Amino acid sequence: MDWTLAAVQMDCRLMETEKNLAAVVDRLRIAASRGADFVAFPECILTGYCLPDRETAMRVAQSVPGPATDVLAAECRTLKIFAGVGHLERDGDRVFNVYTLFGPQGLVANYRKIHLPHVGVDCFIDRGDKPFEVHDCGGVKIGVGICFDNSFPESVRIMALMGADVVLQPTNWATQAMKNATLVAPVRAFENHIFYAAIDRIGDEGGHHFIGRSSIINCVGDFLAFADHDREEIITSTFDPTVARQKRTVNIPGVYEIDRINWRRPEMYGRLTT
Repeated sequence: MDWTLAAVQMDCRLMETEKNLAAVVDRLRIAASRGADFVAFPECILTGYCLPDRETAMRVAQSVPGPATDVLAAECRTLKIFAGVGHLERDGDRVFNVYTLFGPQGLVANYRKIHLPHVGVDCFIDRGDKPFEVHDCGGVKIGVGICFDNSFPESVRIMALMGADVVLQPTNWATQAMKNATLVAPVRAFENHIFYAAIDRIGDEGGHHFIGRSSIINCVGDFLAFADHDREEIITSTFDPTVARQKRTVNIPGVYEIDRINWRRPEMYGRLTT
């Protein structure tokens, strides 16, 4: 099956949710007009990332469902398209860094970032309280890990074991994270035999310069599309996501075959859960 993924590399305005939402909707429509089946946006693109304190994060965050997600759900219904958008969620007295998935039927799922680095808004918000999941988006199985989540190989591996065809990494990579863009992302695709998309922002915020370099990567770690450093752009790639389900790689039949999923030895990995 042919399936087109669009990754939107863009800047945003800190704490200006309405303006950021309008910019996201505009780019969602552009990507839809180019034939995208799924449109992926960066981490915290509706709010910005370098908020000064928890109180500000609570003030900027919205519930899910809420005003911003209602707008995006309506757009996806109208465009008959799937999308993922990063923002902050307020749930009672808690606040989370989240990535919400939408589709032609409206809101599909809401993922709360599990691993929090000591940088930006993640310094003082709440850790995700639900495990990783994989979601059916029109017959394609999508997993999500936000930025630092995917620095832990277990995160992507568990989604691969749950049947993910594609794993998304919405992120806010600053200058120090260059190797994540050029090295770690393709390794995550290769070691799990999945398609992978890293969706980064650009611009400057809170003393950080965001590097862009968003990418879409195939199951053997090759870049299918790669964005520039400091430019807003929408990159797209069309591929068959079901290739990710064929885990056994046959280099020479009967002589050189590899399966990095089904040939695991879980009984030897007990320390991973301690």
